[in-house]
Amino acid sequence: MEKLLWCLLITISFSQAFGHEDVSKQAFVFPGVSATAYVSLEAESKKPLEAFTVCLYAHADVSRSFSIFSYATKTSFNEILLFWTRGQGFSIAVGGPEILFSASEIPEVPTHICATWESATGIVELWLDGKPRVRKSLQKGYIVGTNASIILGQEQDSYGGGFDANQSLVGDIGDVNMWDFVLSPEQINAVYVGRVFSPNVLNWRALKYETHGDVFIKPQLWPLTDCCES
Repeated sequence: MEKLLWCLLITISFSQAFGHEDVSKQAFVFPGVSATAYVSLEAESKKPLEAFTVCLYAHADVSRSFSIFSYATKTSFNEILLFWTRGQGFSIAVGGPEILFSASEIPEVPTHICATWESATGIVELWLDGKPRVRKSLQKGYIVGTNASIILGQEQDSYGGGFDANQSLVGDIGDVNMWDFVLSPEQINAVYVGRVFSPNVLNWRALKYETHGDVFIKPQLWPLTDCCES
């Protein structure tokens, strides 16, 4: 009996089972380099994507490269990937191929990031703290697959795994929302100041998630907002 209880305690300490809750004003904290610390998210929508918008806050150790958002399918481990490479900038991958948005450094303060893509034109947008970078093109005509494994804190080099500690996030991430359409510039700026336009893929106010390893939920360090959902 004692051995069984000990095993249960170890299991609970290493993984928090899937929750479905409002985590407003909270953040996932990844305090150290690790290949075992991550958060898996469950999408509300299971259909293929002809467009998407992902918005989130990241506050990370800027001395290294790291994965920000990893969305893998069984046919493409980088189905959607948002990644920071030190000395190069932000890369956005769709269906494997990626496009680089050059930047010499990432701010040492919490940064609001939005990435958008649409199949019809292939147009990719990157917004940092409500300000757009030059639009680029990637994977025109592509359809993002279903049954995704969505991971925060690690890059997936296999479906749901294949993690490399040297690509892990060290820092905080929060306010993660995802839509199956491209938000307008006005909507992205509204999200930046705290409004939310009914996210239908990932919703931070009704998030299905599971934590693994040394991941903690703490109050967010970026500005608090109380704007209502639209």
